[in-house]
Amino acid sequence: METPFLALIILFIITPLIVIYLEGRFSILKKIGAVLICYGVGLIIGNMDILPEGAETYQNLLTEITIPLSLPLILFSVDVKAWIKMARSAFMAFLTGLVSVLIVIIAGYFIFYGSIENIWQVSGMLVGVYTGGTPNMAAMKTALDVSQELYIMTHTYDMTLGAIYLVFILSVGQKVFLWFLPAYKPLKIQNSTDQINTEEEFESYDGMLKKQTLLPLLVALGLSVAILGVSYAISLLVPKEYSTAVIILLITSFGIGLSFVPKIKAIKKTFQLGMYLILIFSLTVASMADISKLSDISFSLFYYVALAVYGSHIIHIILARIFKIDADTVIISTSALICSPPFVPVVAGALKNKEIILTGLVVGIAGYAIGNYLGVLIAYLLKAMPV
Repeated sequence: METPFLALIILFIITPLIVIYLEGRFSILKKIGAVLICYGVGLIIGNMDILPEGAETYQNLLTEITIPLSLPLILFSVDVKAWIKMARSAFMAFLTGLVSVLIVIIAGYFIFYGSIENIWQVSGMLVGVYTGGTPNMAAMKTALDVSQELYIMTHTYDMTLGAIYLVFILSVGQKVFLWFLPAYKPLKIQNSTDQINTEEEFESYDGMLKKQTLLPLLVALGLSVAILGVSYAISLLVPKEYSTAVIILLITSFGIGLSFVPKIKAIKKTFQLGMYLILIFSLTVASMADISKLSDISFSLFYYVALAVYGSHIIHIILARIFKIDADTVIISTSALICSPPFVPVVAGALKNKEIILTGLVVGIAGYAIGNYLGVLIAYLLKAMPV
């Protein structure tokens, strides 16, 4: 490997570490989010014409391996037993949230069909991102072979509209939801075993390099590599056009399966290591986007994403009212699905309700688990459907 390309690889590996460090030091950067910062830095790097000729080969390599390696690490933290034991309202909030997203995205497919190129891919990505956040959307990019420009623009619209939604939730959202939904009823019995240090479990990268944490993490990373290898080998048995999707689904299945192994589940910081790989992906894929080409994508894409974000909320409120789900549970579940688990304590703090943190975390991680299945399924169903 030539020196310029070695430096290129180091750049994409070291930059997310710097972003993580700065995010931990400055609250304003934490509010912006590491994923968004990495996208911004990547866009700047990629459009300054400073990358060496042939860099795309190594960029493609990073984008192809980071997502498959990150998914098992994230899914190792899934607590299926806790999910099964969830209260009825939490389960119903999760289920109605999924139904709302699917209704709006499928309807939007027919509304915008013909005005958005490869809209079936967009539909799959939207299902992924609104059931599991950025990791699932990134997985859909890989599984559905989405172009860099289409992915970046879709994700840019998603982050913009999602930020508006988050501001709404953190300010007056609870009051608005209470116009339509019942208020949350506090638990009579607080089970201390259900308390989760969300900073430690999902946000803090502190202590990852300590021997007692690093060595098990390397084992978890090794398991992810093994899962990728086995999944790839099995994918050779299916037609080539479906092989990538099969790899992602197999990786998801193996990740969930190994989450039942106590020793693997007990490994600390697997979620953070998975998100670090997501940051590498975000930086790299953004650096491959040519901003001058983004204007070629129709504004219909923006309207489709807006419909998915806000239309699904309207339907979710209607369904929640029918099933008598309280406002706080709906808000925390929707936030977990759209924004991912790290945002759960932020939203819970705005709602002044710590009891719903566990519900939000379980819903968010469950979304990680099933989002890939739904995204691939809906994308290929819509692609095959005559319009």
